[in-house]
Amino acid sequence: MPASKAKALSSIFRSAVKSKSSSSSPAGDATLKHLVSSPDTSSPTAVISIFSKRSSVKSPKSSSRSRSSVLPRLRLEAASDSEESKKQLSNEISSILCDGASARSSDLQGTDDEKSLKEVLNIPWFSNLSHNNTSVNRKEVSRERKQKWIFKSTQGNRFSRLITMCGQKLGTETTVQVFGKLGRETGLKEYNALIGLYIQRARTSNDEDIALEQIHKAFRIFESMREQGFQLEEETYGPFLMYLIDMGMVEEFHFFCEVIRKENTRSLSRLGYYEMLLWLGVNNEEKIHELCNYIAVDDRGDKSHLRENYLLALCESDRKEELLQLLEIVDITKLSPPDFVANIFKSLGRLLLESFAEKFLIAFKTCDCEAENISNFIFSYVVSIPNLAVEDVISKFKDFHVKLEVIPSSTSYKELITYCCDSHKVHAALDIVDKMCEVGMTLSIEVLHSILHASEESYDFNLVHRIYSVICHHGMMPTNETFRSMISLSVKMKDFEGAYGMLKDLEKFNLRPTSSMYNAIMAGYFREKNTYGVLMVIKQMELADVKPDSQTFSYLICNCDREEDIVKYYEELQHLGVQASKQIFMALINAYATCGQFEKAKQVVSDKGIPVKYLNEIKSVLVSALASHGQMSDALDIYEEIKQAGSSLEPKAVIRLIEYFQSDGELSRLLQLFKELKDHDYWVDGCCRIILYCVRYKHLSYAVDLLKQLKDKFCNDELALEVLFDEVFSLIGESESTHLQIGLDLLRVIKDELCVPPSRKCLDFLLSACVNAKDLRSSLLVWKEYQAAGLPYNVLSFLRMYQALLASGDNKSAKIMLNKIPKDDHHVRCVIKASERSYIVSNSNGCMKKKKKKGKT
Repeated sequence: MPASKAKALSSIFRSAVKSKSSSSSPAGDATLKHLVSSPDTSSPTAVISIFSKRSSVKSPKSSSRSRSSVLPRLRLEAASDSEESKKQLSNEISSILCDGASARSSDLQGTDDEKSLKEVLNIPWFSNLSHNNTSVNRKEVSRERKQKWIFKSTQGNRFSRLITMCGQKLGTETTVQVFGKLGRETGLKEYNALIGLYIQRARTSNDEDIALEQIHKAFRIFESMREQGFQLEEETYGPFLMYLIDMGMVEEFHFFCEVIRKENTRSLSRLGYYEMLLWLGVNNEEKIHELCNYIAVDDRGDKSHLRENYLLALCESDRKEELLQLLEIVDITKLSPPDFVANIFKSLGRLLLESFAEKFLIAFKTCDCEAENISNFIFSYVVSIPNLAVEDVISKFKDFHVKLEVIPSSTSYKELITYCCDSHKVHAALDIVDKMCEVGMTLSIEVLHSILHASEESYDFNLVHRIYSVICHHGMMPTNETFRSMISLSVKMKDFEGAYGMLKDLEKFNLRPTSSMYNAIMAGYFREKNTYGVLMVIKQMELADVKPDSQTFSYLICNCDREEDIVKYYEELQHLGVQASKQIFMALINAYATCGQFEKAKQVVSDKGIPVKYLNEIKSVLVSALASHGQMSDALDIYEEIKQAGSSLEPKAVIRLIEYFQSDGELSRLLQLFKELKDHDYWVDGCCRIILYCVRYKHLSYAVDLLKQLKDKFCNDELALEVLFDEVFSLIGESESTHLQIGLDLLRVIKDELCVPPSRKCLDFLLSACVNAKDLRSSLLVWKEYQAAGLPYNVLSFLRMYQALLASGDNKSAKIMLNKIPKDDHHVRCVIKASERSYIVSNSNGCMKKKKKKGKT
C-alpha cells in the first residue's frame, strides 16, 4: 500500500484509540498478545444493490365496456408479402386489440389529494417521481426480477438496500435525519449498511485520496456507534478487518483490534480468525507457525475457540501443512455450527485429502451425528474436488452414502441439483429429481424453476416435456411463472402445439393464462417470421379475456416494418391504458430505425414519460440501432453526449459499435471504445472482435498486445485460451492468401512470447491458408509444427497437406502423401477426387497458358 495512505489511516486509528471509550477495558488476557488483525480475503464485500422506494398509491382502473360476443373473422391463410396484405393483417390485429376498450383519459388521472414525498420528507430528489412513473417502475422491477429468476426477498435485505440507496443519494448524515423524520431510530442495520457502502466505494476506487476519504467516513460511523453504546459485533467490524488485510495494513489492524476488544470482549477468539488471515495474506510464515504452535500446546481457556477460528482461516486459505497439523489435535466432531465443519470438508476436497475426509465422516457417523449433517458434509467435500466431471461428482456422492450407510438428505440433494444446473448438466439434475421422488422426498417448485432456467441456458429445450411430466406425476403445484417458462421452452423448440396444450392444462391446476404466457408464444412466431401465427395469438388472448400488456405491444412495435403500423400500435397502447415501459421505448427506437426513420428514432429519447433511471439504457439502445443501420456518425454523436453527461454507454451498445466499425483506419476509435468495457464477459467479447479486426487489416503489434491481455485474463483456463486462439486462426484460414504471413507471425508469437502450444485447429486453419496461398514453403513449415506441438497427424491433416502440395504444384510429394491417407471412408474419397479436379486441372491450365505465351514470343 502507498506510504502516504497508510500514514493517513494510521493517524485515524491512533486518534480513535486515544478517544474516550464507552466502557472500561477488562484485565489483559494472555491470549491477546497474539491478536493483531486481518480481513477475510476469501469472502469479498458483497456488491451493494439499489432498492427503489415506490409509492403505494395505485391509479384507478379504467372502466371497460362489455366485449362484443362476435369476434371479427380472421383469415389465417398463407402469408403474403404484398403491401395490401400487411395493411389488412395490421388492421385485423388492431381490431382485436381495440375491441371493447373504453379507457378514458379522465379515468386514468390520479387523485388530487395525494401528498408528495417532498412535503413529507423535505428531500428534493424525491420530487420528480410521478405516480405514472411509479407504476411503470414497479412493473419494470417486477419484470426484471422474473427475468433474473428472483422469486423471493427478505425484509432485511430490502431494508439494507434502501439504506444503501439513501446513503448514495443523500449522504450518511442526511440519511440518519430522514429516518428520524420517519419515526425510526437509526439502528445497527442502518449503520452497518452505510459502513458497507463506504468500504465498497474504497475498494472500487482507483484514486488513493478518494479511497482514504471513504474509509475515514466509515470509521466516523463506527465511532458514532461506539458513542451511542451499540455492541460491536462481527457484522460491523468484519468489513473493516477485511479491507485492512486486503491492503496489508498490519499496524492499523493493531489499533482497530484494540478498539474492538475493549468494546466486546467476547470477540477475542473470533479476532483470531482475522489474525490468521492477516498473516496468511502478507505471507508471514513465522507468525503463521507461531500461532499454530501456540494453540498446539494445550486446550485450556479460550484456546479451543481459537483453534476453531484458526482452523477456519487455514481451511479458507488451503494451507495443507498447517491444516493437517491442527486436524491432528482438534476433534472436529465437537465443532459447531455445521456450516463451520462444511468449510473443513470443502478444504479437504480442494486439497484432495480423501483419506482424511473419509476418516472424519466415519467419526461423525460413530458419534451419532445427524444423518442430514453427514450427508451435507459429503456434498461439501465432493463438489470441492478440482477438475472432477459432474457425473463423477454424483458417483462419488452416491458411493460415500453407500459406504457410510447414510441416506442422502433432501438438502444435499437440492444442493446437488443446483450444482448440476450451474454446470448446465440438466439431464443429471433431472435424474436426481427422479431419485428424490422415488424415495418420497418433497420437492419445491423453486427447484424445478432452477432446472427450467438451466434448460434454457444450455439449450436443452426438449427437457421441458420431462419436467412437465414430473409436475403431473408427483402432484406438484406449478405457478404461473412455471407455465410461462415451460411454454417459452416449448416455443423455442418450435413446438407451438405443445405450448398451446400447456395453456389448456392451466385449468387442471386452477390457474389462469397470463399475458406473459401468450407473449412467449408471440415471440416465437415473430422469430419464425410467421405473422399470421402472431394474429392467432392475439385472437386467443381475446378469447381468454387476457389483456395485452407493455411486453405484447413491444413485440408488435419492434417487428413493424411500416411507420403507420408503429403509430397505430402506439396509439392503441395509449387507448387501452397500457403504461409505456422501458421495452416500449426501446421497441419504438428499433422499429423506426428499421423503417429508416432515424430522426424519429432519435426523438424517442426526448419523451418526458421515460423514467430517468432508464434514460441511459434507452439511449444506448438508440446508439446500437443507429450503428446497426449504418448511421455510425449519429451513433457516435449520441455516445459522446452520454459521456459528457457523466454516464457510460451500456456494454451491449459498445460491442455493437465495435462490431460495425469494419473499415480500415478505425483502430484508434475501437481501442477507445474498448476501454469502456469493464464487465469480464463483454471485455473478452470486445477484445476478440478487435483482435479479428487487427488480423483482417494486418495490425500485428496491436493484435499481439491484445492476445497477451487475453492470456493474462485466462491464465488458469487453457481451454478458454484455446477457443479464443482457434477463432483468430479460423479468420486467417477463411481469408485471402495475403493473410498467410500474419498467421505465421501470430503462430510464432503464441509459441515464443505467450508460451502457449498451438492447438490442432489453429494449425489446421493455418494449413488451409497455405492451400489458399499455394505456398509450398509455408505448408512444410506448418506441417512440422504438428510434431513440435505433440499432435499426431490424422485424416484431416493428411487431406489438407495433400491439398497444399497439389495447390503448390508439388505432385510428386502429393502422391507420397496420398498413400498415407486412409481411404475406407466414402467422404474421404470424395474429397480426394474433388481436390484433384480442382488443383491438378487448374495447374495444368496454368502451364498451358505459359506455353502459349512462350510460343507467341
